[in-house]
Amino acid sequence: MDLLLQIWGGGFYLLNKVFFAFAEGKAETTKRKLKILGWSIYILGVPAWVIILVGKHDWIAASIEAGGLPAMLFGLCNVYQNTETPNKIFDFIASCFTYAFLILGVCYSVYDYGGLPSVSQFLETGVMVGFLIGSYLLAKNSVYGWLFFMLMNGSMGSLMWIQDKPILAAQQAVSLCFVIYGFTVAMKTARPSI
Repeated sequence: MDLLLQIWGGGFYLLNKVFFAFAEGKAETTKRKLKILGWSIYILGVPAWVIILVGKHDWIAASIEAGGLPAMLFGLCNVYQNTETPNKIFDFIASCFTYAFLILGVCYSVYDYGGLPSVSQFLETGVMVGFLIGSYLLAKNSVYGWLFFMLMNGSMGSLMWIQDKPILAAQQAVSLCFVIYGFTVAMKTARPSI
């Protein structure tokens, strides 16, 4: 079962990065279709990641994955609606939901570990910061979201490596390559905005 979850979660997240990276620099219609695929695939990979992370007591990372679903739906909605101005109500709901889960995950992690003494919690914090800020910025079409995805991939890859999940560690390394590619193309073709 663990192997199946690693392939499912890792494969879907890798495809997300591939679609996002190849969307950069493309014509608007192609870019939009690739981003819709990317957000959709990302959402479908969430259950596997949550199961894996909860099984390892990675409460911070698990809460970000579960609590980030509204942010992912926000990104999908923005691309699908193809408007320059994101829906402010959906933006607010997604932010509140994500931060509520974040607080819950951090508090439970502190309770479970008796503080923040472990290396895994440090790496989870990198995942948290990278995911929250990266997803939010990419949902708003800011190329700087890619930089935070680099932090997220590096932290998650290291976490999976030390927790004996080699498939997911390798997937994160490959994803990092696509993130770097996406950022490079985005910086060459788009006017950066925050």
